[in-house]
Amino acid sequence: MDEELVRALQEDYTTAPVSEQDRLMLDYVAQLTRDATRVTPEHHARLRDAGFDDRAILQMTLIASWFNYINRVADALGVGRE
Repeated sequence: MDEELVRALQEDYTTAPVSEQDRLMLDYVAQLTRDATRVTPEHHARLRDAGFDDRAILQMTLIASWFNYINRVADALGVGRE
């Protein structure tokens, strides 16, 4: 991935030059991160309409959830803080 794209994704993924499929995936994992209780069947339907199958939706859910979990554990234990 080129540095310019990485920078754009870090600044604001919603304006980064990514495909519509990637943007929908990022929207989904952002919602999952903010408040997973507000993920609805409509989120999954939009992902399916964009070409993701149930396995891909499960994988993105598991990966995003794992990163959220491990980051919270690290934050709680002060990992990476001086």
